[in-house]
Order: sequence, then structure tokens, then C-alpha cells
Amino acid sequence: MKTATRGNWRKHLRTEWLLYVFLFPGLLYFILFKYVPMYGVLIAFQDYSPFLGMSGSEFVGLKHFERFFADDEFLTVFRNTLLISVYKLVWGFPVPILIALMLNEVRISWFKRTAQTLFYIPHFFSWVIFGGIVINVLSGTGMINNVLVFLGFEPVLFLGEKAYFRSILIITDILKESGWASIIYLAAITGVDPSLYEAARIDGAKKRHEIWYITLPSIRSTILILLVLQLGNILELGVQQVFMLYNPLVYEVGDIIDTYVYRVGLTEQKFSFATAVGLFQSVVGLVLILIANRIAKRYGGGVW
Repeated sequence: MKTATRGNWRKHLRTEWLLYVFLFPGLLYFILFKYVPMYGVLIAFQDYSPFLGMSGSEFVGLKHFERFFADDEFLTVFRNTLLISVYKLVWGFPVPILIALMLNEVRISWFKRTAQTLFYIPHFFSWVIFGGIVINVLSGTGMINNVLVFLGFEPVLFLGEKAYFRSILIITDILKESGWASIIYLAAITGVDPSLYEAARIDGAKKRHEIWYITLPSIRSTILILLVLQLGNILELGVQQVFMLYNPLVYEVGDIIDTYVYRVGLTEQKFSFATAVGLFQSVVGLVLILIANRIAKRYGGGVW
């Protein structure tokens, strides 16, 4: 049996070798940049010194984890990270689905292509560029404040106000990434059997009925898979956006785990502490994705 299996595998490799060639760069990327660095997790349990290396640094166990949990800022950064992530999930996750549904209903080809381009373009700007645009628009002399002054209101320091900062993070993230995220849903919608819509129209169904009873159930598995993956990254907001937009005035509501690690761990060269916080973040993400996947499997979805 083993010989036959080995022979089948070799035959498959000879006939499909080109597919494996295309697979190799991606596989190499994950091995080099995802699996090999896992060895560095040991730093979290040491008082790591670049001069002594991992083999010569002192083993201290859970010292850095205890320090992180005992830090007065722990609850603040953890609460900020969790709240902003949940807000982004609640308000941002449905938007790409809505965009895909709307684009799918457009029948004028030139208008559809133009709309898709406008939706996709922001994704290709880095947060350095996009954040700079946001800062200019929301600054004291920016476009929005100029409009407020013209209407007789006082200018508002949006990026310096705690009440506005989280909303700004969520809105700008939606503006930048929702169009690009809609591509997957649009591709899933195009795979729905057209005969289902034809049968529904014969039965007198309205467009909203087609969307609710045909389109959304047909792409349910895609929605659940992406939801599971997003829940797994719920504590990884991406340091670029927050780092570009926040300032000491809004640390109380805007400082997240990633920026905390950068400020306390990396700028002060506390590599072991930064690694410990990052490991905690990854473990929480793993637990969440396992729970979310188990729940999604009950509704016909799930990643595995």
C-alpha cells in the first residue's frame, strides 16, 4: 500500500510539477518568516541581551509576563485594543458585504468599473500617506474645520479629542480597506447559480428578497470563514494606523498593545518584554480563532 501511494505521489508530481513550482515561493515565505522566527519566542522567558545571545541570556521564566500584567497601563491598553477591535468588527465587517451586493446589482459596465476602482484605490496607499491625508483634513486649519468655521461653529481638534479618536480610527479603516475586502464577496456572489434568481423572479420575488433569501445564504460559508479569520486577529489592529494618528493627548483611549510594545519594549530596548507581550497577544488570538471556528462549524462554515 505504501509503495502504491508513493508511486501515485511521484506520478502526480511529474504531471503537476508546475503547480508545485508556483507553490514553492509562498511555502518558502511562510517557513522563513512565520515558522523559523518561532524559535525567538524563547526570548520572552529570558533577560535577553544582544551581546550574550539566546544561549547566553539568563532564563527568568514568567517574569516579563508578570510585569506586563502588573503594569498600570495593562488594563488601559488591553481595553483599548479590545474595544477598538470589536468596534471595527461590528461596524466594519458588514461594509464590504454591502459594497459587494451593490456592485453586483450595477448593470452599467463603465459605471461599475469606475466605482470598483474608486473603492479599491485607498487600499494601495500606505498608512503613512493615507494617515497624512486624514491629519490634513482633520487639522485645525483642515477642510472640515474650514467648513465648520464657515457655518459659524468653533474649530475642533479632532485628533486631540478623546471623544472622537476611536471613531476616527474606525471610519478611516473602513474607508481604506472595505473596498478591497469586498473583492472576495463579489467573487463569491458571481458563483451563485443564476437559475436561482430566475426561479425567484418567476415566483414574483423582489430584489430585496433575492438578496436576503438567495445571495446571502449562498455566500454564508465565505462570510463565516472571513469572520473566523478576523476574530483571530482581533488583538492585532495594525500598528501603522494608530501610530500615524495618535498622540499623547489620546493615549488613554488610543494606546493599544502594538503601540505599547513599540513605546515601552522596543524604544527602551526591552526585547524580552516586547516578545512576552507579543506572545500573549498571539495566544489570545489563537484561542479566539479556535472558539470562533467551532461556533462557525455549527452554521455550516469554519476554516477546518
